[in-house]
Amino acid sequence: MRFFSKAKKKESWLTISFLGDGICVVEMLRAANGRPKVEVAAFYPGQPSYSPELLQRLGRELRAEHFYCATLLGGGEYQLLTVEAPNVAQNELKTAVRWRLKDLLDFHIDDATIDVLDIPMDKSAAAGRPHSMFAVAARNSLIESRQGLFDEAGLLLRVIDIPEMAQRNIATLLETEGRGVGLLSFDEDGGLLTISSQGELYLSRRIEVTLQQLLDPNPNSRAIYFDKIALELQRSLDHFERQYHFITISRLLLAPSAAVGLDTFLAQNLYIPVESLNLDAIFDLEKVPELAEAAQQQRFFLALGAAMRTEEVVL
Repeated sequence: MRFFSKAKKKESWLTISFLGDGICVVEMLRAANGRPKVEVAAFYPGQPSYSPELLQRLGRELRAEHFYCATLLGGGEYQLLTVEAPNVAQNELKTAVRWRLKDLLDFHIDDATIDVLDIPMDKSAAAGRPHSMFAVAARNSLIESRQGLFDEAGLLLRVIDIPEMAQRNIATLLETEGRGVGLLSFDEDGGLLTISSQGELYLSRRIEVTLQQLLDPNPNSRAIYFDKIALELQRSLDHFERQYHFITISRLLLAPSAAVGLDTFLAQNLYIPVESLNLDAIFDLEKVPELAEAAQQQRFFLALGAAMRTEEVVL
């Protein structure tokens, strides 16, 4: 992956997210004060979405050669695992984690690109106590293919991110000081629950209910999916309380999905407050009035989160 270019770049990034029916592109400006400002939120329909021609088209129209680009992996394109943090020097960390992952992946470790993310410990815990970290693994062939796609389109891909981190970025804007916050979103890959605190990701869970199922017009089918979601959430919250007893979750937020009644159902079946999220509350959407619609907020949700990245964690 290329990291530098002689061409002058803008300070902001273009975040490009591939969906089943097209590509979402977001440009966002972060201000020292006030809400992050969404400058561009454009959708380019196309199937397959992983198309150099489609990427070239948006590159021409948005003058993407003047930006650094970031993209997101899909839910089935990587594995996110929790492992015990090795007691090694920082420069040996990835090698040590790679060794621990060799029997946990569904493909050979030699074919894996690895990255790691620390899970902060309880500050009052005894020194030297073992703690956990996240390990992200994706096939080398997939990473190379994604890099090649951007190269063919003439775009500078600098970062490949994952949905958990994009969702964590949005949750950071919604945290209450000293408390944790849960955030639940749905897309074509299924449900994604994250729990974070003080800008750090502590828990991630996938829920096998897709957005299409959530919007099923049959009320009996929706009731089954709602029950499944509530059960998975309860299990995850119970696990979190046991594992991270030093963090109290203030509330669970539901990302935009247009799923009628889910917020009320979960509020009645969970022991923490449940609220629906409107992106108007955290982003300046003046330049993109189309994002006032819940369906559009759902479509762009992870791309918006990925556009808020500040660190350079690169697969």
